[in-house]
Amino acid sequence: MENMEQAKLDIKKLQGKILPFSLTIAVFVIDQLSKAIIASQVKLYETIDVLGDFFRITHVRNRAMAFSIGKDLPGVMQFILFIILPPILIVGLFIFYFTSSMTKLQRWCIAGIIGGGLGNLFDRFFRPEGVVDFLDFKFYGLFGWERWPTFNIADSTVVVLGILLFLTLLFGGNKVKKEITQ
Repeated sequence: MENMEQAKLDIKKLQGKILPFSLTIAVFVIDQLSKAIIASQVKLYETIDVLGDFFRITHVRNRAMAFSIGKDLPGVMQFILFIILPPILIVGLFIFYFTSSMTKLQRWCIAGIIGGGLGNLFDRFFRPEGVVDFLDFKFYGLFGWERWPTFNIADSTVVVLGILLFLTLLFGGNKVKKEITQ
């Protein structure tokens, strides 16, 4: 009987670890669908006003990292940074996910970050013109930028959930888990 109870606990624990990957799948699918719609319906460099000048859809391609970081690096460095390093980081996140003690919120954050990372990685492998970016917001001259650099669903997911994960780690996320499990 004790073994049966332990097996039920193990299954419940495994389900708790697997369920957040539904967010991974959702982020990847929404990201790729949105990019496919933009790529097929909006010409490259075309801009469509959505909320006046504040929010626009602007179809651009990015062969570099966020904010076009690394676009001027030599080809070998770009290959390492944009093709080799991202899969290594994603595998590292998977390993961290399954081997570390963390809260449910932290698991969901990592799962979402993996989904965003896979979304952009998919573009790097299957869209030779570069990653599709299209969300374009006015930034009102902050930091010297009139507009925030154009981005996509995957980018925003990685940034928002990365910040949330950082905050949970910074402010005692593991303490929260201990309190929940006791």
